[in-house]
This record gives sequence, structure tokens and C-alpha cells, in this order.
Amino acid sequence: MEDDYYSLTSILADNHKLPCTFTLEVPGLGYLEGGSEQNLQAGAKVELPLWMARVLAQNEFATFTVPQPFTQRVRANLNASAPAVKLSSLVGAGGWWYRFGTAIAKIWDSGDSLLAMLREAFISRLPALQNLSAHHASMDHSSIPEGTAGTGEAFREGMEADERELFNIGQESGRIVKKWHDSSWARR
Repeated sequence: MEDDYYSLTSILADNHKLPCTFTLEVPGLGYLEGGSEQNLQAGAKVELPLWMARVLAQNEFATFTVPQPFTQRVRANLNASAPAVKLSSLVGAGGWWYRFGTAIAKIWDSGDSLLAMLREAFISRLPALQNLSAHHASMDHSSIPEGTAGTGEAFREGMEADERELFNIGQESGRIVKKWHDSSWARR
């Protein structure tokens, strides 16, 4: 996963919202709360994009709690059955759950436990991802009736953005192998 200044996916992952609590009064930022106050009061709770929350937390203007996509409840669900968890619904459609979690772990004191959770989730979900991409690569999609849900469709719908990228790479690799295999049999 890239962490590049010019990476569009890194920019989009940094825009996920993080609930923050301000530790002191900040002049001129009252508009962040949506009120008519000029200043943002100490103790104010505001959801901010990760890129802004990171700077505020590093400079001790604000603190943040673990966001909902990484709570103990999510961890318990991942431990029970990682492929059954819809990661896409945790961070929104097209969201980067792994990248968001990695960015939070970099600025959070207990980041090692979060990184361990992300790693275990990825390792647990990878076989289902690989099997599903291989299955889709070998299928003739023109013969599937409209609206029919095939094997693993619930998992596919729950994939987050990095998993969808791996899924597409797996599908394309499967198509290339199938094309090579078919052409080698045709030459015989």
C-alpha cells in the first residue's frame, strides 16, 4: 500500500472522517462545529478528515478515539469469520479500510494492536479473495442469468478498495493464464 504524496488513493484514504475532541480552545475554527461561535471550545467534538486530525493530534490540539470501523465489536466479528465482515460498509463504498487503519495506527499510541488486527484480517480474507477472483476469471459471464448471485457474491460486495484491486488483478491473471492454456492446446 502506497503512502505517496501524489497518490490519489492515499489522498482519498486520508479524507475518511475521524471523531476528534479538542483539548483547548482554538480561535477562528468555530465554523467546524457548524454553529455561529467564532472559536472552537475545549472539549468540542468534531468529525474531521484524517489528514487534519493527524496534524491536530500531533500538535496536541485534539485527541481522538478509535473510530467505529476498528472497535472491539469489529475485531470480534473478524475473529469469528473474517470473510463474512463487509469491510466496504465500515468505511463507505469505495473506502480504504486497510489504508485508513494503517494511517490511524501511525498516529495512535496503541497502533501496534490495530496493525495486528489489520494484518490478521487481510491474511484471513486473502484465500476467499483469491478463490473468488479465480472463479470469476474462469466463468463465462454471458451464461449467468440476470440477477443471479453466485458463490461468494456477499464477500465480493463486502470487499474494500484494496481488496477490489487485488480481485481485479487476480481476475486478469486468470484470464491471461486461461488464454495461454487455450492457445497452447490449440497448437498441439
